[in-house]
This record gives sequence, C-alpha cells and structure tokens, in this order.
Amino acid sequence: MSQNNDKRGRLQGKVAFVTGGGSGIGAATAERFAQEDATVVICGRRQAPLDEVVGRIRAAGGQAHAMVADVGVEEQLVGALEQAAATHGGLHILVNNAMAYTWGGIEGMSTEDWRANFTTSVDGTFWGTRTAMKLMKDSGGAIVNVSSICGTLGTPQMSGYSAAKAAIINFSRAAAAEGAASGVRVNVVVPAVVETPATAGMLSDESTRRNTEKIIPMGRVGQPEELASAVLFLASDEAAYITGAALPVDGGRSAVLVTAL
Repeated sequence: MSQNNDKRGRLQGKVAFVTGGGSGIGAATAERFAQEDATVVICGRRQAPLDEVVGRIRAAGGQAHAMVADVGVEEQLVGALEQAAATHGGLHILVNNAMAYTWGGIEGMSTEDWRANFTTSVDGTFWGTRTAMKLMKDSGGAIVNVSSICGTLGTPQMSGYSAAKAAIINFSRAAAAEGAASGVRVNVVVPAVVETPATAGMLSDESTRRNTEKIIPMGRVGQPEELASAVLFLASDEAAYITGAALPVDGGRSAVLVTAL
C-alpha cells in the first residue's frame, strides 16, 4: 500500500496486531501501518466497526483482518494473538491500545468501579505483552503501549483511570528491560486530549473545548492520525535503539504548569 511503488514501505513484511482497532487511535494506527505495507490485524469487541476499518484499508490497497476479542478477557486476547501469528506467519508489532475507564470521586467510588479501570488497560496490556514477547522471542519485535497524560498528572474524578495509565508506563519500562536481550523493544505513547469517540461528548460542548484548548500550548486537541504517526515511529526500525521510552504526544500540554485559564 505504498504511495510510491518503488519505495519500500517501512513495515513491509511485518505482521502488526492492534487492540481497540475499531475507532480512534487504534483505527488510525491500523490505517497508518497498512500504508507502510504491514499486514494488520485489529481486534475489538464489536464486529461492525472492525469491518469498517478493514474495508477502508482494503479499499486503499492494504492488507487487514479483523478479529472479535475482548481485551479484558485473557483467553480471548491471548487466543487472538496466537491465531494471528499462526495465520500470518508470526507477530512483529503489537500495539496495546484498548482501554476502559470509569468516572467518579474517590469517596464515592465502589471497588468494582475502581477495578474496572484495570482489567482492559493494565491486565490486557500485560496479557498482550506477555504473549507477544513469547511470539517475538526468536525474531525480535516492537511493542507500543498507549498510556495517557492522566498517568503522569493527577486528574480529579479519574483516579482509577489515572492509576491504570500510570501502571502502563512503569510496566512498559520493566518489559523493555526484560525484552531487550531478545530484541523486543517496548515503548509508550502518552497522549493528552485526542479527538476520538471517547472524547466526543466532552469536545462537543464549545465552552469545554475552548477551555481545553487554552491549556494546550499548541492551542488545539490532538488528532488520531498524529498519535498514529508516533506509534508508527516507535514500531518501525527507525526507532531501533529506543526502548523503555514514554513519548508525550500532547501538543506541549505536559510541558507547562497551568496556573489560570
């Protein structure tokens, strides 16, 4: 799916698996990978959005496949990864992008709601990383985990989500240290507010959107394609000597102390 048939795609010959690939950052990443000639497998809980993404990729000349799997269920995620590797001749790239979250203050939060933040985001990242490290052990590979600025800065009403996203960052450092000897690189992208279905409700309110943009030095929220480009870099051989890194892709949001709107 290269734009120039004489130019080798950066991911040519690679098999990439993207969780949460039916929308937002996951869908944009899958499409970007396909543009660089990867064979892309996306997973999610619902068939229809996955099929839509696969359809767009194939219509543009790329290779993509959909697998219905709940990342919060160990057997489903591990099975999907193993099946994808067996079907397509290995696994070279994994993007742990799927997440789930709950809102609410700490005093009123139930234990069930607290734990709901971890099953998909943290457990799923662990299950995916563990499986990928086994599949990549002989040939090496790249794992890119998606965290959030909420994992580096405190966010009221989102303590569970913030804790889960912080866990992903430090888990990825440990995984990078363990995977290095086998040529498995593990890195993290750290977005702030990105225009996705998950943020559509918040950003649809003009006042909320303006206030959000005021605290971002670049003056706007991010786009999924911008995150996808960062994921592509970390997944590609251009980042061959980068592992254990957490890359902010946030328009400068994490670089500033906001004292007033």
